[in-house]
Amino acid sequence: MSGCPFGHTGDAAGVERSGEPNDVVTSRGASDGGTAATAETVTPRMSRRGLLSLAGVGGAGAVAGLAAGFLGDDAVTASAASASVPAAGEAVVPFFGDHQAGITTPAQDRLHMAAFDVTTEDRKELIKLLKDWTAAAQAMAAGDPTGKTGAVDGPYDAPPEDTGEALDLAASKLTLTFGFGAGLFEKDGKVRFGLDGRRPEALIDLPHFPGDDLQPGRTGGDIVVQACADDPQVAVHAIRNLARIGFGKVRVRWSQLGFGRTSSTSRAQVTPRNLFGFKDGTNNLKVEDNALLDEHVWVAPGGPASEQWMAGGSYLVARRIQMHIEIWDRTSLREQEGLIGRTKGVGAPLSGGDEFSTPDFAMAGRNGEPLIPMDSHMRLAHPDQNNGVRMLRRGYNFTDGSDGLGHLDAGLFFIAFVKDPRTHYVPMQLAMAKGDTLSVEYLKHTGSGLFAVPPGVQAGGFIGEGLFA
Repeated sequence: MSGCPFGHTGDAAGVERSGEPNDVVTSRGASDGGTAATAETVTPRMSRRGLLSLAGVGGAGAVAGLAAGFLGDDAVTASAASASVPAAGEAVVPFFGDHQAGITTPAQDRLHMAAFDVTTEDRKELIKLLKDWTAAAQAMAAGDPTGKTGAVDGPYDAPPEDTGEALDLAASKLTLTFGFGAGLFEKDGKVRFGLDGRRPEALIDLPHFPGDDLQPGRTGGDIVVQACADDPQVAVHAIRNLARIGFGKVRVRWSQLGFGRTSSTSRAQVTPRNLFGFKDGTNNLKVEDNALLDEHVWVAPGGPASEQWMAGGSYLVARRIQMHIEIWDRTSLREQEGLIGRTKGVGAPLSGGDEFSTPDFAMAGRNGEPLIPMDSHMRLAHPDQNNGVRMLRRGYNFTDGSDGLGHLDAGLFFIAFVKDPRTHYVPMQLAMAKGDTLSVEYLKHTGSGLFAVPPGVQAGGFIGEGLFA
């Protein structure tokens, strides 16, 4: 599915919800939906901490990432590119580039995302903070400590310039992706930081969708930072140091830890599963799909004046989705597959084929009802039902203890990048909230945010430089 909170796949041919046996169906091959591209460079690099780590443990093994993401358009090629992936702890993702890292970067295994409220009202202080964050992000992405003296080489009677919990760890493909919320531009009816007329038209206030149960402490924020890595401590270290550097200028509004990526953003990655046990992200947009990324993810140049600083950037939608695990676990397999529209094992559409087969929404069973139910998650989220729009998703599973009522507080932290949320997210989410039985009965949205993600940083520049030009 494209841009949906949950996309799924499973095995063999589908099973009708009515209980009747399926008609015999033939497999269908999926066609290629985009043009080939070179994947974002991941450079093997051995930092000082990496050498210490190898000396201590005898070398790091390659990590195989089983991820969880949402289904997208079923018209993308099924072939997975063979890739030689360096050992996870040794890989460095370049910080500088035309686009920010952490969007089309092959999705890492762990997430720590945090939204900050900006407490200073001084434009110069905010710019200084963004410059300091740029320097720290560049260092941490390279596997180095923050500051000139790091965690142990500074004055003995002064606080260290790095918190130190990543001293013995390598870069682990860390990426840091920054975005700006509406509150950075205007708050309580007042323009902030001299940014009058600079808020992009696409940076809307998301509507209240049916069924939303949003908690203020998990919603909004002036600046968001997405830290992804293959080592959870590396991701946490990154957010912690940015918060430390920002003390007195920003404060954390909310943060979210995630594990088990819920999407694949490269054809070299296998399809992961979400906490409902279904494959997720089968046909997500991939780094190899240059033309589709230009069409659906990257903001094009030449837009409205307020949008021009966003050319080459994107919009990040974040939604914290609590899954009613206990109810789901008491639901029959037949019902589960009907709700999703795919089989649970291999991930095939209920109309037949394999994981990457194009779904046949018109195919009916012996009872005359569609094999892929009208209220199934895949049908309602599919691009064919949403004017062809697609998203690039990078969500993660989460478990945050108990909800206080004897249930697991667990689910999916949905993350998607789109070129315009007005066309590429809001219509689909409205349709899902109203007609998707899975969303209505088994999911609850408890947090939400929309952020303008500026283009990549060039050497010598800083995050969001175009906004303040």
